[in-house]
Amino acid sequence: MSFAKNNEEIEIISTPENSGGGSSVDLKAVEEMITYVLDKYASLSKVVELGESWEGGEMTLTPGKEGLQSKSIPIETFFHKIVMARDRLRVLEQNINSHPKLTDEEKVNLQKYISRIYGSFTTFNILFKNKEDQFSSK
Repeated sequence: MSFAKNNEEIEIISTPENSGGGSSVDLKAVEEMITYVLDKYASLSKVVELGESWEGGEMTLTPGKEGLQSKSIPIETFFHKIVMARDRLRVLEQNINSHPKLTDEEKVNLQKYISRIYGSFTTFNILFKNKEDQFSSK
């Protein structure tokens, strides 16, 4: 039994040497195609790291009215929700760009709203460990 070089969970059933002729499939091309499809439909998610100073922390919301109870949640939970919202925005953006019935002008107008949402989310960039994971309105 042999395994693919980059992914030990993929078993190679036949190779050009032992396939008995016929056409061969380039494993790298198949891997790139699968990665593209999974990424396009947001099934492939990159691990986004929380900044070290926030690990194990809590986010507390304190109401402005006296007598009401504060609410605390682990900051990791809040961070996960922010990352999920970002990923869903990316899927929405891809769906807009590839939509067959929208005109280019309609796509641009919808993209403006998405850019504004990204701009609003820049408030949360302080939570991200790596700058390339942060929100940008561009």
